[in-house]
Amino acid sequence: MEKTTAKKEKKETKVKYTIPLRAAFGAKRNKRANKAVNIVNEFLLRHTKATEIKLDASLNETLWKRGIQKPPRRVTVEVVRDGDKVTASLA
Repeated sequence: MEKTTAKKEKKETKVKYTIPLRAAFGAKRNKRANKAVNIVNEFLLRHTKATEIKLDASLNETLWKRGIQKPPRRVTVEVVRDGDKVTASLA
């Protein structure tokens, strides 16, 4: 039984990723921030193999800070994994 409790204690892992958002600038001007959010979600799904992704409010505000037409070129994200759920926040 000690092995199962050790696994339960080690739920959360933190990892930092720098996500390039250059593909968002290939979209129409009024859809770039939406595209950037989708790129972040797809990147995290691919690299964490999680079933559920949640973006923190700080990350969402950073993506939308300069409006819909000018998202950032890249964003550094800190990922906390809890089982199959992943929460991404601004690093």
